[in-house]
Amino acid sequence: MSKGRYGSPRITKELNADGVRVSRPRIARLMGRNGIKSIMKRKYRATTNSNHLYPVNGNLLLRDFSTTCTGEKWVSDITYIRTGEGWLYLTVVMDLADRKIIGWSMDNSMSAGSTVVNAWKMAVKNRPLRGELIFHSDRGIQYASHEFRRCLKGLPVLQSMSRKGNCWDNAIAESFFKTLKTEMVYHRKFETRAQAKLELFDYIEVWYNKKRRHSALDYLTPIQVEQQMMKNKTEAA
Repeated sequence: MSKGRYGSPRITKELNADGVRVSRPRIARLMGRNGIKSIMKRKYRATTNSNHLYPVNGNLLLRDFSTTCTGEKWVSDITYIRTGEGWLYLTVVMDLADRKIIGWSMDNSMSAGSTVVNAWKMAVKNRPLRGELIFHSDRGIQYASHEFRRCLKGLPVLQSMSRKGNCWDNAIAESFFKTLKTEMVYHRKFETRAQAKLELFDYIEVWYNKKRRHSALDYLTPIQVEQQMMKNKTEAA
C-alpha cells in the first residue's frame, strides 16, 4: 500500500489500525530478517531567490508550528522537479493544524502568478478564512511580489517570512518537499511535465493528504485529523 515508503513505526501503526496487535521492535526484526526497508533517503537542497528589492516581512511564526485549529497558521514553499522537458515548479500551501496540503500549483514558469498566486487561490477556496491567519514563507521574490501581496490585501492575513538564510524558520514546508522527493520523485524518471503533474497530484491528494500517517499527528493521516477537528467543533457548538 505504501509502495515501500513506510518504515517500521508507520507499518506498526497501520497494522494496529487493522486490528493486528504487534510491536514496532518485532516489525523491525521481521523487516530486517526479510531484507525489507523503506526507500532510502537522499539529501534535499532547497532553493530561494531572495535577491530582490521588494519589502520583506518579519518572522511572525517564530518556529512555533503548534496550532489549536485549522486556519490559524499556513506555511508555503516552492520546489523544482526535473522532467525530460525541463523543470516543473511545484508550490504548496499547508495548514499546520492537520499538515494537509490545502493549495498547490504546478507550472514550468517561476512567475508569482503561476506559483504562489495560484496555490493561494486554491487554498482559500478549499479553506475560506474565518479569522486571523499567519501566512509564512521564505523571503523569495514570488512571496514578496506586489502581485501576491494584492491577493492578501483586505484579508485578515499577517504575512510572515523566514530570516535570511535560515531554512529552519520554514522547516515544516521544507520537510514536506524532502518527504515528497525521498518517497517518490527521486525514484521516478519523468519524461514529460504532464507525467510529473499526474504523479504529483496522486502523491499529494491521494497518498499524502488521505493515506500517509504522520508522526507529528500521532500517526494519523491529515484527513483523519481534519475530520476529528470538525467533529470536536460540532460537538462544542
